[in-house]
Amino acid sequence: MMKKTKSPVERQEGVLNEICKLCKRRDNCPDKYGEKITLPEHNITVHYFCLLMSSGIFQRGEDHEGIHGFLVDDIRKEVRRSTRLRCMRCKKSGASVGCSIKSCRQMVHLPCGIEEEFIFQFTDLFPSFCKKHCPTQTCSTSPSLPLSCSICLEPMEPVLSYSVLKCPACLGSWFHRDCVQHQAHSAAMFFFKCTLCNNKDQFQQEMLRMGIHIPERDASWELEENAYGELLHVYQHCDAVKCFSHNGRSYSAQSGVFEIVRCKFCGSSGTHRKCSSLSLYESNWSCVDCKSTIEGTVSTLPNHVKSPLAERQEKKRLIKRCLSNLHSSLISKRRCADAGPADVLIGLAAQLSTQQTTAVVVTDGQAVEAALRALRQSDFSPCRTLSVSFSRDKETHAVVSQRRFFRLLLNEVQSSSVFTGPDGAKNLSLNSQALRDDLYFDIGSLLALSLVHGGPPPTFFSSALYHSLFHYPADYNFTAADLGDDALIDRVKSIEESSSLQELKENMWSAAEYLQAAGCWREVTKLSDKHLLLEDILNFYLIIRMQLPLQRFREGLRTLGVFEQVQACAGGFSRVFCGPVERMTAESIFSLFTVWFSEEEEHKAKEDMTLAFWKQYLHECEDGRCAASLEDILVFATAADVVPAIGFNPPPSLSFLSPLDPSCAFPQSQPEANHLVLPVLPCYELFKKHLEYAVCQLAVMQAV
Repeated sequence: MMKKTKSPVERQEGVLNEICKLCKRRDNCPDKYGEKITLPEHNITVHYFCLLMSSGIFQRGEDHEGIHGFLVDDIRKEVRRSTRLRCMRCKKSGASVGCSIKSCRQMVHLPCGIEEEFIFQFTDLFPSFCKKHCPTQTCSTSPSLPLSCSICLEPMEPVLSYSVLKCPACLGSWFHRDCVQHQAHSAAMFFFKCTLCNNKDQFQQEMLRMGIHIPERDASWELEENAYGELLHVYQHCDAVKCFSHNGRSYSAQSGVFEIVRCKFCGSSGTHRKCSSLSLYESNWSCVDCKSTIEGTVSTLPNHVKSPLAERQEKKRLIKRCLSNLHSSLISKRRCADAGPADVLIGLAAQLSTQQTTAVVVTDGQAVEAALRALRQSDFSPCRTLSVSFSRDKETHAVVSQRRFFRLLLNEVQSSSVFTGPDGAKNLSLNSQALRDDLYFDIGSLLALSLVHGGPPPTFFSSALYHSLFHYPADYNFTAADLGDDALIDRVKSIEESSSLQELKENMWSAAEYLQAAGCWREVTKLSDKHLLLEDILNFYLIIRMQLPLQRFREGLRTLGVFEQVQACAGGFSRVFCGPVERMTAESIFSLFTVWFSEEEEHKAKEDMTLAFWKQYLHECEDGRCAASLEDILVFATAADVVPAIGFNPPPSLSFLSPLDPSCAFPQSQPEANHLVLPVLPCYELFKKHLEYAVCQLAVMQAV
């Protein structure tokens, strides 16, 4: 008896009824759980989003392997791992999704996480956040009418929550989460935007942050087969005053007197040849409207009318052009270990080519000017290694010149016109000339290049600037101390410290000109209204008026992928950008160097004594009893005055030299290898004299 095979419909129904190995549900809801995929030969069925959000699996294969790069063996391992974990909502085993905050132990199935108001971010490392640690939105202004969802138009209470979202670019758009997710699934990347203000970039970035999935494909209506087929239909109707066709005005013969001829200008009017007395070979017929327009008797049409078909074709061409410049539409989730800033930067540095270089010539110590000349070259590529030289130096090792260049560059950058504020807490300034020169982008790009090339950490960012760029920490609140304008700080503090409604109004009137210009003026009826007023002022000064500088600065930081990696590890990188700068101590310098001793025992005793001299000298430098500083010593040994954010490669080391003539024995440095050679001398006074001479001489030479 022949075995009965299933029909395509039966097979499709079988796939829909399969249970997802990870969430243990049969649901087939692509906009909530992603595509439901089955590998019959491996007896595996999973929701795609369950794979993406699972905490213990990464795409190790190519996109055509397994399920979009998730290997079959890895999927099985993840299923086994999840069986040992219990879901906090349904209390059943198999919870594969965990909160990305390390200290949080919340585990859920993906559908249970949605019910528990987890936020799943479909970007970067695809993190998940429980209700306690999820990102939130803030609203600095009172909601405007109408108080309804801008998509479904149903009435809603404009209170930000998990189920109520807001556009970051306008004041009147409020959305149900489900509504905005359905819109994103339908419109996709190229058409998904705010329904009220049409903002696309800010809106999409904010919705991704709040856990909305935006497919990287064309809109659903563009993918329908023959969706615009009606636009290809030609006009087939006789519009003559009297039609002689017995078959009606819509009848058109292939030829002859009852063939419909269309207007040669608009194509949207027609006539049978007989109805307009046209010969059998005449085709240059124009309708009454077009003819009167051409002859100038009546002006019924605009100078140019683009047909719906032409508009649609142009739109499709633009979409295809965008699609050709994008990567695969499949979402990727690649393994990124829980690495520190140094490990992340080392990974980014792998992009640099040692075979191709970009020359940077520093004249008169003007590091920023030299860097901008190189950056603005038409053939500049960030993947090339920067080859730095100083015009006054004849021969210097490449590593020494590069580290000296980045030291100078960072000092000039934080003093440039794009930054304002006290040392160690700089904000971006609003400078019209810097905007014209696109200096914000250039400075951001230079900082990214510096970090990847092993430059010093830019620890001069204020917490407000870091939060504005990377949204970290999520609960950061701006204060008057974040303002760079001293006069404005005084006005804001006076409003903040108002102890009565009358005093608040008086302080507002004293700053009325600024408040009205900033759009922050509001009527106050109680003392507590000052909190919203303060929030408006701080948001305007630090965010709204700085939108373009912040955007261009972010774009610059995207060089070599630095911005994305910092945003993914914002907590670890905060000390790289914001400090506080760790004070250099004698102990930190001493422990930084690995000591290489001689194998001979007779030499090792003397080297131990020299090592004691070295430690004593470092402590005297720390106490200010030496001509050199600890920074000068580090520059002498490594050409860097602080430990780079990427770390030293190779690690700093220290060895000893036994001279024949102690009176001529001076310390030697090999900065390209981060190596220091100390002479073995009989007494501390001679050791200090020679070391101080060598260190100070280098400092004087570089200052010239």
